[in-house]
Amino acid sequence: MNETEFTQGWVNGAIIAIVVINLLGCLWLLWWTRKRPEDSVAEGESLGHSFDGIEELNNPLPRWWLNLFYLTIAFAFIYLTLYPGWGDAKGLLGWTSTGQWETEVEKADNRYNRLFEEWAQVPMAELAGNAEVMKTGQRLFGNNCATCHGSDARGNMGYPNLTDDDWLYGGSPEKIKQTLINGRAGQMPALGPALGENGVENVTAYVLSLSGRSGSGDAEAGKEKFTMMCAACHGADGKGNQMLGAPNLTDDTWLYGGSESTIMETLNQGRQGKMPSFKDQLSPEKIHVLSAYVYSLSN
Repeated sequence: MNETEFTQGWVNGAIIAIVVINLLGCLWLLWWTRKRPEDSVAEGESLGHSFDGIEELNNPLPRWWLNLFYLTIAFAFIYLTLYPGWGDAKGLLGWTSTGQWETEVEKADNRYNRLFEEWAQVPMAELAGNAEVMKTGQRLFGNNCATCHGSDARGNMGYPNLTDDDWLYGGSPEKIKQTLINGRAGQMPALGPALGENGVENVTAYVLSLSGRSGSGDAEAGKEKFTMMCAACHGADGKGNQMLGAPNLTDDTWLYGGSESTIMETLNQGRQGKMPSFKDQLSPEKIHVLSAYVYSLSN
């Protein structure tokens, strides 16, 4: 049931009825408990009711207290009329939470856009050294990037660590900005069907040897397969290619993990990585500041 269906028909009428009954009920209760001139029992004397040693006395609510309650009920009627409170009625002021949010965002944009425009004129490498600007960049990062890369920007499985010097597509300020504007779509094809079980094991052994480790397969046989099927992207020496987003296989930095079983899984099933574009979400000036902040994390 969507919002429109919820506030139509009997549901809308029931909401209004409940609100009116509650307000009128409170009004009647206050009227009923007021001090009445025709009371036969004098104020402060017993009404003849007692329970567990507690006796009820004729002590009506103070007049000022009653008046406060009356004012509260009057305020409720006025508030519910001015603002959306009677079912799906929009209220005389036409206020909506969405409208208020948009107004606040507009005010914030008018206030801060001038600063972002000034910062956008400063080279990113220079901006990265400005502590005050980097506080703003940190907030932009927290709102837009921390979900994947972590609040400390150290990444997770499948999400790169942004605090080291290992970059799939390059870590210069310009490359980082390009990544934020256009996004990235990394793809490692599944080579299992082409390599076969022994081939996957042998290529894994060779890949491990590039970083000084050994595997259960035949590294020499794997080198031949690597040259045929992997070198085009990762290079003959396995040091990767930033133009293609192919990672360096000779170090100890692994996006999905560098254990033998994980490398075999990567070869068998392939990997699909996607970095979204932020050009429709953030202004060019904010992307400029955010790029400088990400650059500062490893510099």
